[in-house]
Amino acid sequence: MVQCLLDFLNASPVGFLAVKNIANELEKNGYRRLEPTKPLGKIKAGDKLFVTKNDSSIYAFNIGSKPMADSGFKMICAHCDSPTFRIKPNAEMLCEGGIVKLNTEVYGGPIMSTWFDRPLTIAGRVIVRGDDVFHPQTLLLHFKRPLLQISNLAIHFNRQVNDGVQLSRQKDMLPILGIINNHLEMGEMLMNLILEEANLQMPVKKEDILDFDLYLADATPACTFGAHNEFISSGRLDDLSMCFAGLQALLASKKDDTTKVLAIFDNEETGSLTKQGAGSPFLANMLRRLAVAQGGTEEAFSQAVERAFMVSADNAHAWHPNYPERYDPTNHPQLGGGPVIKLNAAQKYATDAMSAAIFAEICRKADVPCQRFVNHSDVAGGSTLGNILASSIPIRGVDMGNAILAMHSCRETGSTDDHVYCVKAFMQFFEE
Repeated sequence: MVQCLLDFLNASPVGFLAVKNIANELEKNGYRRLEPTKPLGKIKAGDKLFVTKNDSSIYAFNIGSKPMADSGFKMICAHCDSPTFRIKPNAEMLCEGGIVKLNTEVYGGPIMSTWFDRPLTIAGRVIVRGDDVFHPQTLLLHFKRPLLQISNLAIHFNRQVNDGVQLSRQKDMLPILGIINNHLEMGEMLMNLILEEANLQMPVKKEDILDFDLYLADATPACTFGAHNEFISSGRLDDLSMCFAGLQALLASKKDDTTKVLAIFDNEETGSLTKQGAGSPFLANMLRRLAVAQGGTEEAFSQAVERAFMVSADNAHAWHPNYPERYDPTNHPQLGGGPVIKLNAAQKYATDAMSAAIFAEICRKADVPCQRFVNHSDVAGGSTLGNILASSIPIRGVDMGNAILAMHSCRETGSTDDHVYCVKAFMQFFEE
């Protein structure tokens, strides 16, 4: 089970590829892709369906034997984006000695220092001219070799580096791509790489490449470590580990009265307010269409929402042995201690006492330990997609996740046991 997670992480350096990989697994297991521009037709019990938005969010539906109006739906939601660096247009910057660096901008809130001196690669999508102006072709790219590095300044030129350094996003975080070999490469090094990779999939001319969404990613594979291989080290554990746990639980679930939903959103790290984010009405619209297609009315969707329950799955902060003072004195989750219920008095999480009790009982029935996280009262915490989604679908729900260290680092640390626990809890949730 853990090796499957590592394989998924390695194959999913960006959200576009995570969504493609999830879609492939769904199709292998009998799920049918919906085209949202077309009528859904009649929806019947046992139907397995999915739909994507913008190539970067995906929503799967396992239709129950009872109408959603009568039994509601059970939903696990997570997000597939992670903090990184996006390559800007006109990115190449030629420096002395023929060195080419790339102009980038920060996506989300990474711990920038953790990106230094690592082999990095590039992944994302390229937009290619097609017959229809409004529907160009999309190619997903993943350079499966180290291509770049963001190099530190030597300590000899910065004696205060270990005392803390203010990093400039525009100056310090630009990766080196290569050295010009001949004048034909000038201004074309990145494009030549894109063309080489794109032509492995289909014939593409330079003039047909219209634009791209390309990002940096750690090129070092995910792995386990520790005296007993009890830890996971990887980029993007937040939140691909929750996406994959939800997928594993959905694929393992049996036919049931209640419709099961897996919703994987994009852009949580930048606020979720996009057409493919949790702030979009897209999922609410799809659920409404499904409820109506089952033979119901607009009233059916409202009834379904009132009977539904959401698990908003986003990783939590594990207790760090070097910084105990940063944590709440009585609510600090441990690595390997099981899924974490997240609570916040300022309502940054969807959890309340009722939904916390429900999820804790699900964990008990799954024979899985359960923990709680509350921020130290002097330390401001983050938020997640649960409440944002609830603004368009007023649904009961709990915010939870597995505990990890170094959240938003280039590489984060989780627990192998926690992944197994989480899948078991999610399976129990779908079977209740």
